[in-house]
Amino acid sequence: MADLTPLAISVLALLEEKPMHAYEMYQLLVSRHNHRIVKVRPGSLYHTVERLAGQEYVRAIGTERAGNRPERTTYELTPAGREAMVRRVESGIETFVYEYPVFPVFLAEAHNLEAEDAVLRFRRRIEEMDFWLADVDKAMAGAKARDVPEPYWLAGTYVRAQVAAERDWLTTIIERIESKDLEWQPDKTQ
Repeated sequence: MADLTPLAISVLALLEEKPMHAYEMYQLLVSRHNHRIVKVRPGSLYHTVERLAGQEYVRAIGTERAGNRPERTTYELTPAGREAMVRRVESGIETFVYEYPVFPVFLAEAHNLEAEDAVLRFRRRIEEMDFWLADVDKAMAGAKARDVPEPYWLAGTYVRAQVAAERDWLTTIIERIESKDLEWQPDKTQ
């Protein structure tokens, strides 16, 4: 079984629901706010579908053309594709893998900024996070209002908890810098 990317898992999961063409997959990922958890662009989505077809995880079942729009190929999930998706989800859930996010790298070098500059940038990040959290809250409220079962938007609650925890941690760091509890620019001669 080839390792499946997050986007490939999402494509296979969509095709588990029903056959569809790549543009429909893209629209569903965006309308369901899955683009908040999976980086998706139309070009990368088409490439992923082609790769999955080459692996025989999906197969084309027809093409259609509506008006002067480009021809669209409809795909369905194969039994091998369903098995690969399920196995990848199983292993991804049970196996912890540190994913090396980039923000800790910036934090490791934040000491190179003046304290006031770092605080300003931390505050800007918190503002962005608050905006993002409000958007996620709105999306989850919409899912609840449409009676979408919680297992379908469980990832949203997880990501929201992560972002809220980071925001709260940053708020504490700002407080510690401003109160001088966190010595920002220690003597580097030691």
